Amino acid sequence: MASDPTRRLILLRHAKSDWPDMPDRDRPLAKRGRRDAPRIGRWLREQGYQPDVVVVSAATRTRQTWDLVAPELGGSPAVHFEPRAYAASALSLLYLVQELPDRYHTALLIAHNPGLSDLATSLAAPPETAPAPPDIAPAAGNGPRPALSLPTAAVAVFEFPGDWPSLTPGHARLTNLTTPADL
Repeated sequence: MASDPTRRLILLRHAKSDWPDMPDRDRPLAKRGRRDAPRIGRWLREQGYQPDVVVVSAATRTRQTWDLVAPELGGSPAVHFEPRAYAASALSLLYLVQELPDRYHTALLIAHNPGLSDLATSLAAPPETAPAPPDIAPAAGNGPRPALSLPTAAVAVFEFPGDWPSLTPGHARLTNLTTPADL
């Protein structure tokens, strides 16, 4: 067995939330979110993206997103509801991922923007010699790839060699990106 296994990180922005008069952390999913989350779960299963571990922001809408994705995925990954993932920056989310135990090879992180889109953009920034995945438009010229924007219930899938602590900006390969509108 290789000492440098490939890891997979799946970033999922929570599904569309409602805007009732309540604290942001307590906002539930909207009707569209309750429809989109299971569709994304089915897509993850169909693509073979079965996580070993799931890290979910402790906010209501992220927990509800997971509750609707989980039955579609099948399997029984370890699930951690993480208060630090709520309203976290890209760097804070990266630190959460870097803390994952070595026994996990595929992680699903369900969190919020702007931190999640910023993390996706940071991870996907390819070294100058790395080709863009075929389904992702390359940046014009030799500059960095444009920012990735993850709308609600969007998924970005990254792969990288090494262990979780070795994940750093610009050293993961974006292998898939989808939204409920794509399905």
